Amino acid sequence: MPWIVGVSGASGTPYAAAVLRALLAAGESVDLVVSRASRLTLLDETGISFRDAHWQHDLREWLARGADGKPGTFEADVSGVRHWSAGDLAAGPSSGSYPTKGMLIVPASTACVAGVALGLSKDLLQRTASVTLKERRRLVVAVRETPLDGRTLRHLVALDDAGASVVPASPAFYAGATHIQDLVDFVAGRVLDAAGVEHGLYRRWRGDLGGARPTT
Repeated sequence: MPWIVGVSGASGTPYAAAVLRALLAAGESVDLVVSRASRLTLLDETGISFRDAHWQHDLREWLARGADGKPGTFEADVSGVRHWSAGDLAAGPSSGSYPTKGMLIVPASTACVAGVALGLSKDLLQRTASVTLKERRRLVVAVRETPLDGRTLRHLVALDDAGASVVPASPAFYAGATHIQDLVDFVAGRVLDAAGVEHGLYRRWRGDLGGARPTT
């Protein structure tokens, strides 16, 4: 069964790329839903146009790019990915009878959070998240916004009450980050931790103060 990865319009497309690469490296299959708003963000952050008719080429180019924007940083095999258009409300993941392991929304905009919390199902991403919740499957929401106002906080509490895991895209520094990719990978790793997917994206805390400091 696949994991569904939904990419909303919040800034943070490198987080989504890191999660996708790690899922594929772990041997997981992925159903991908890229919202219309996220395509504008992807174009702005990477210069890549994500097109339904050429999604494999565009996804391969996206996943090969590092968090610093450098192309060709990673090997990108997208054979384990199935893409669904965000406007296709008849797609497989729109039904609870379509078997999945769960869904990861990364990054999640506040508009996406509100839509899922309120059950709006205005596109396939929101509909799939609603299905994931009603079927009691794992839903991880990597919200990427600051500051958060009261409305969004209430929506996040509603998602938590419904069984979702809310994972703010907040990088930590105890893992010894020396590059922007390390900070991106930390967030991606915490998303995968919430999903129960094994990975090696960041150095875990072992109780050793200063253990992540580089030796000189």
